[in-house]
Amino acid sequence: MSATPAKDRIEITQPSTYIGKLLDLLGSRDPLEVLAATADALEGILRGKPARLLQSRPFEGKWTPNEVLGHLADTEWVYGFRIRLILCEDRPTILGMDQEKWVIGQRRNERDPADQLEEFRALRGRNLELWRGMRPADLERVGLHNERGEESLGLMRRVIAGHDLSHIDQLTRYVAAAAGGR
Repeated sequence: MSATPAKDRIEITQPSTYIGKLLDLLGSRDPLEVLAATADALEGILRGKPARLLQSRPFEGKWTPNEVLGHLADTEWVYGFRIRLILCEDRPTILGMDQEKWVIGQRRNERDPADQLEEFRALRGRNLELWRGMRPADLERVGLHNERGEESLGLMRRVIAGHDLSHIDQLTRYVAAAAGGR
């Protein structure tokens, strides 16, 4: 096993630092364009890679490429619910998720990578319909995150786009590391 890459050692114990990292990754890019391009970017990274390679753990104590893919699908489920909750209710409470427990509890690494990609693509498509249909006033609507406090839909959209970019980079590196170790 290779050493853990330093850039993957972020702890989400300080949400403002984590959110800041994701917003920095997005920079001035249009979040809707990033969100719309992610499924194809993931497909490009995974194309031609056997499931056993994607299910291998290139860094001890870190996710496999397949678990990263599963995490992206989980995130799309969670944010899909949050988006709808904030859009339809006034200042609802939104709960954090323990991403490790979701990946382990659903046995994401045992799933077929192509199926997980399709799950992500379908969920992202539905969520993009909502994002694209929002008015400027909708983006100002807020939910009260139990760990991070008040979050607007506008901020959430930018955070999700940065999250995509972070995991596209991670997945690219992990797949390369898994392939190099074989």
